[in-house]
Amino acid sequence: MGYRVAVIGAGIIAGSHLAALRKLDALAACAVADVRLGRAEAMAAEYGISPYADYKEMIVREKPDIAVVTLPHHLHREAATFAADRGCHVLLEKPMATSVRECDDIAAAVERGGVKLMVGHTQHYIAENIAAKAVIESGRLGRLLLINDRRHQRYDVPGRPDWFFDKAKAGGGILTNLGAHSIDKIQWLTGEPIVRVTAGIHYAGMRGDIEGGGSAFLATATGIYATLSQSGYPGAIVDETEFRFEGGSMKLLTGRGLWVSDGGEYAEVPVGPKPDPFVGQFEDLVAAIETGCEPACAMAYSRSIVAVVESLYLSHEQGAEVAVVR
Repeated sequence: MGYRVAVIGAGIIAGSHLAALRKLDALAACAVADVRLGRAEAMAAEYGISPYADYKEMIVREKPDIAVVTLPHHLHREAATFAADRGCHVLLEKPMATSVRECDDIAAAVERGGVKLMVGHTQHYIAENIAAKAVIESGRLGRLLLINDRRHQRYDVPGRPDWFFDKAKAGGGILTNLGAHSIDKIQWLTGEPIVRVTAGIHYAGMRGDIEGGGSAFLATATGIYATLSQSGYPGAIVDETEFRFEGGSMKLLTGRGLWVSDGGEYAEVPVGPKPDPFVGQFEDLVAAIETGCEPACAMAYSRSIVAVVESLYLSHEQGAEVAVVR
C-alpha cells in the first residue's frame, strides 16, 4: 500500500523530509504548504509536488494519508490537531509542543481521529547512539551510574529564524531546542524517565527573551544521575556525552564516534552503517500504521520530554529541585 504525504512548512528541515521520501517506495510526497508561498513554490518545483500558502486548504484538497508538521513550535498543536481531526497520520517535528497541556490536546485529537502520531526525535536513528545503547544494554561495563552531557555552540547564527528567539513561539531557548535532544538521549539510552531536576539558567547576552544557557542535575527513576550543561554563547563547539559505569566508561560524540574504556585508555568502537534518520522515522511511522502498534517515539514518551524541559524552567524559577510531573 502506498501513502501520500503532505508537508506543512517549507523551511530547511522540510527539505530533509522530502529528500527522505524519495528513498522510500511506500511513500510519495504530494504537496507542501508555507505562508510564504514563494518558499512553497520553490520547494514544490524541486520535488515535483503541489504548492500551497494555506496548509488547511492543502489538507482538505489533497487528503494526504500522512502530514509532516515542520512549523514553529507554538503552531504544532494547531497543525497536528487539524490534520489528525481530518484522518491524517502525523509526523511531528520535535518538541511535541511548547507545554504538556498542548501535548495532551494533540493526543486527544489523535485519539478522536483514530490515527497514529510520532515525534521526530532523531537521536534514536543515529548510528553512534544506537551503538552506545547496545553497549549499555549488554552489561559489559556493569551498572550505569553517571552521565555527563555537554552541548555548547553559537545559537544566534545566520539562518536561524527570528521565532527561535521569542519564548512565546519557541517555548524557550537552547534548553528547549537542543536540550530536548539531550533529554531524549538520556531517557532513551537508559530506558528510564527523568523524574527529578535541579536547574540554573542564564538569560544574559542572548537576543530576544530566551535563555542562552544553563546547567541541570537530573535523576532517573532508578537513580542514574546526569548532569546537563548547554550554552549558545561564542566559544569552542562541544557536543559530548560521557557515561560512567561500575566497570568502565564510555564517550559518545553523536555523529562522530564512540569510545569505550574498561579501565584503561579509551578505544574506539565500530558503529556500522549510518542510516538516514529521516528515512528511519518514516519507516517507523508506516510500521505503526500497518501494525496498529505505537510508533517508536510515541506521544506519551514525547510528552515526557516536554515535561522535563518545563521542569528545568520551573526549577530555575523556584530555586529548588522539582519533581517532573507526568
